[in-house]
Amino acid sequence: MKIFQNTLVTVAVLFGLLTIFAGTRVLLGSDPGYTVFRPLLIFNTAMGIVYVAAGVIAWRNLKQGMYVAAAIFVLNLIVLTVILFLYREGNPIAVMSLGATSLRAVVWSALFSGFWWLWRSNKLNASKLMTPLR
Repeated sequence: MKIFQNTLVTVAVLFGLLTIFAGTRVLLGSDPGYTVFRPLLIFNTAMGIVYVAAGVIAWRNLKQGMYVAAAIFVLNLIVLTVILFLYREGNPIAVMSLGATSLRAVVWSALFSGFWWLWRSNKLNASKLMTPLR
């Protein structure tokens, strides 16, 4: 079980570091090749830091990590909804941004699901250990 937790934590931290790297490059002037919606870029870059923190939190405390992953998933869904609305209203939102935000939501849904499954499994195993012998 610990290896699965470490794998999820590693995914969260690496995803965060890649997000910080990509966002910082564009903020410093690198051209990604599509229209950049600056508020989304700033949000995503800042969230990269949160992703790394979430990985560390989940490594130290699975239950807290599960809650942070759920919050990140919900935030990404909210942002996806907002930018999809803006895109449909004709605002300069790149299709790449919609895809990247969708990917973030899927990744954090999977991380939340993995942390939840681990937490539930650990809780069930702990309750079995406390069951009195007959």
